[in-house]
Amino acid sequence: MALAVSGPAAIGGRAQPAPPSTPVLVELFTSEGCSDCPAADIVLERLLATQPVAGAAIVGLGQHVDYWDRQGWKDRFSSAAFTNRQQIYGARFNLESVYTPQIVVDGRAQLVGSDDGAARRAIARAAAAPHGVVAIDLLRDDAKKIALRVSVDHLPPMNRGGRADVVVAITEDQLRTEVKRGENQGRTLTHAAVVRSMTTIGRAAGEGTASARADVALGDGWQRDRLSIVAFVQDQRAGTILASASRPLETGRR
Repeated sequence: MALAVSGPAAIGGRAQPAPPSTPVLVELFTSEGCSDCPAADIVLERLLATQPVAGAAIVGLGQHVDYWDRQGWKDRFSSAAFTNRQQIYGARFNLESVYTPQIVVDGRAQLVGSDDGAARRAIARAAAAPHGVVAIDLLRDDAKKIALRVSVDHLPPMNRGGRADVVVAITEDQLRTEVKRGENQGRTLTHAAVVRSMTTIGRAAGEGTASARADVALGDGWQRDRLSIVAFVQDQRAGTILASASRPLETGRR
């Protein structure tokens, strides 16, 4: 008679731990001036809070673009740098134009940011691809600045002569805005993983390992207990994310 057993696999009567999840970077390009964007902000927040994709550890970057700022409401989190990053993705994905809300998963797939199901499927596919390992060490933590080291190992192979950027971002959670004008006038919007800064701190070559150290400034008004450090490695040519990781700035946070 066959015996069906659910739960972790057992060898020698001992339960075996589940394999570690693969970090997958989910970038949301959004704007407080766009009426379609709040639904996508909720999708990102839910993905990060519930981590619903087996085998994937979702790492979020909420990037507020600035091209909506001329439509009646200036998004206080917007940056031309995020617009530029989105435009680079647009060229890589052969899009006629960029749009919001847009999600880019691990630099490998793009989709409408409010499509939760498509996002989950893209995350699952990305998690199955080879990834390296990123470690983030906080070396010094001052009131206005942190010093950190990012170590990278076991990067998957790149094209011959390929190089990758080592990038660090500071994100902030649980941000709220009461929108006074524009398409979202009268609404109170909430945001998760809002990118406060993003900096390329080093390079990785084809040997699969890299290490970079940087000082990163912390802005006035940023709420320290809601800040996280995100580090990732991105292939310069293909745009794919080869490895990523996230950790709270405050080590006592859960």
